[in-house]
Amino acid sequence: MNTIECINSNIGDQYAFYNGDCIEVTAQMPSASIDLAVYSPPFSDLFIYSDSERDMGNCADDEQFADHYGHLLREMFRIIRPGRMAAVHVSDLPARKSREGFIGLRDFSGDVIRAHQRAGFYYHSRICIWKDPVVEMQRTKAHGLLYKNIRTDSTRNRVGMPDYILIFRRPATTKAEEELCRPVPHTPEEFPLDLWQRVASPVWMDIDQSDTLNHRVAKENSDEKHMCPLQLGVIDRLMKLYSNPGEVVLSPFGGIASEGVGALRNGRRFVGVELKPAYWRVGVRNLMDEADTRQGAMFR
Repeated sequence: MNTIECINSNIGDQYAFYNGDCIEVTAQMPSASIDLAVYSPPFSDLFIYSDSERDMGNCADDEQFADHYGHLLREMFRIIRPGRMAAVHVSDLPARKSREGFIGLRDFSGDVIRAHQRAGFYYHSRICIWKDPVVEMQRTKAHGLLYKNIRTDSTRNRVGMPDYILIFRRPATTKAEEELCRPVPHTPEEFPLDLWQRVASPVWMDIDQSDTLNHRVAKENSDEKHMCPLQLGVIDRLMKLYSNPGEVVLSPFGGIASEGVGALRNGRRFVGVELKPAYWRVGVRNLMDEADTRQGAMFR
């Protein structure tokens, strides 16, 4: 990767993690240099991650978020290798009577799909990740999940809100781009039939929701309310399914580098960007620890 101008950076043998604005950083990356993108973007205006005006989570509404996100997607279309994938973690969002005028859900996953299509990506598939509605109710206190509504008015009840992984393909648009395409083959030993049958299911029922990196050490009470790293089991599957060993995986919203740890753990290289310094510093530590673990394993 070429020298990138940003706030700060940490470069290892198998990774580069940049502290900066993801749009500005990706604009400096070479075309067709990324083999797979895996990330969780800000969920429009639902959560506050930082007080920075460059933070996409600090938007007025869904329309403004889509506009800002579109700038990133245009760069991602350029830097992702033709024929390869972007895997995006999303969820639908609650509609608030004070903001939207009704209580229900906002089709955030649909907004993300349409944003990628406008940027030139093909919508490839959707993975639904099962979540326990009891845990969701205890965590969010969502009125629609309360059992007492069954006894009074069940029209106020709703089902739990799953996570989705939306898969997009970056198509080859010219003959020259077709020559840049590179397949991702697997042997029966490394990707057996029973694994494929689980992965091919539209609903992944076996993901451990607690299998995440520790994010509490990165929290700053002054400017953020929420952080939810993507489960490492999800990351592992996406890495194995959509990339070859040694290839480059991008996370433009790097957080504490969950995708980076997954990339290194699966023998891939990683490029990540994170705007918030507190998250970036924890991500650097996680990447360095994982790199040391990989290096130590080589000499055992």
